[in-house]
Amino acid sequence: MTNRLTIRRPDDWHLHLRDGAMMAGVLPETARDFARAIIMPNLVPPVVTALDAAAYRDRILAALPEGADFTPLMTLYLTEETDPEDVAAAHASGLVTAVKLYPAGATTNSASGVTDFDKVRGVLERMAEIGCPLCVHGEVVDPEVDIFDREAAFIDRVLDPIRRTTPGLRVVMEHLTTANGVDYVKAHENDLGATITTHHLIITRNHILVGGIKPHYYCLPVAKRARHRDALVAAATSGDARFFLGTDSAPHTDPTKECACGCAGIFSATNTLSCLAEVFDREGALDRLEAFASLNGPAFYRLPPNAGTITLVKGAAVAYPAKIATGAGPVTVFDPGFPLHWRVER
Repeated sequence: MTNRLTIRRPDDWHLHLRDGAMMAGVLPETARDFARAIIMPNLVPPVVTALDAAAYRDRILAALPEGADFTPLMTLYLTEETDPEDVAAAHASGLVTAVKLYPAGATTNSASGVTDFDKVRGVLERMAEIGCPLCVHGEVVDPEVDIFDREAAFIDRVLDPIRRTTPGLRVVMEHLTTANGVDYVKAHENDLGATITTHHLIITRNHILVGGIKPHYYCLPVAKRARHRDALVAAATSGDARFFLGTDSAPHTDPTKECACGCAGIFSATNTLSCLAEVFDREGALDRLEAFASLNGPAFYRLPPNAGTITLVKGAAVAYPAKIATGAGPVTVFDPGFPLHWRVER
């Protein structure tokens, strides 16, 4: 029985830090364990130009705890007015690692996203030329499509047509939630990867709805049936290089979650590695945790894996805080619903 596991230091390939007092409160939770993270650009106003990205990166670096070893990997928010040459210059300089596609209205702070995909064709073609990845929030926003079917519909209506008309475009399907998404990734060898969140490896829609509405399990894309969750676990623990960790850790203050129209988002930065080790241990796949958390993501983004390591130790149940205090208000930490026996050795 393995009670000690050392892996390359992991990265988070999908992270929300917000800004200001909220960012100052949650950033240390990520920087403690992760060496790098893809930073989401859906601020208000969004990060749409290279100048925006540079300013946001500087604010993140200024908010880091003293001595922290953490690199934010910046993204641009794709709009119908995005300048292809601004993207190309920002990517060539190393400032911007990827561009994020939000269908307008799909999730938190996505009102500036794309409605007419023909209007961003030039940007996508330029990105294909320079090898800049496109990170996609994969849901349609058609009100006639059931919320539990929006990922599958996005693949058919939006993603597959974009990839067919833009050969060479490198795409990350972010926060997969369905067996349909897993199957689509597996069917395509080139230029396609996918992130899977910590919480989607654990919860199903029952966690949100059974026994009363649980707002701190509500996220977008919404958690699906158990069979979809099980497909995600199988993909994450398979060792397949196309699947890698993106927590989509998304902080909201408790009052904005626990209200009549609560925000979508789950904050998991604090205990993600313990949760992942528990999931992989249950599946008999601890030997593949390093690939999922530390190796597959850098390989897709054409970056070297981190030189440093972390060690996870299994023992008595770990006591994580129920909430993180921030200057913006308290943020509830993801509760997996079972004891966590793996901890990061400090």
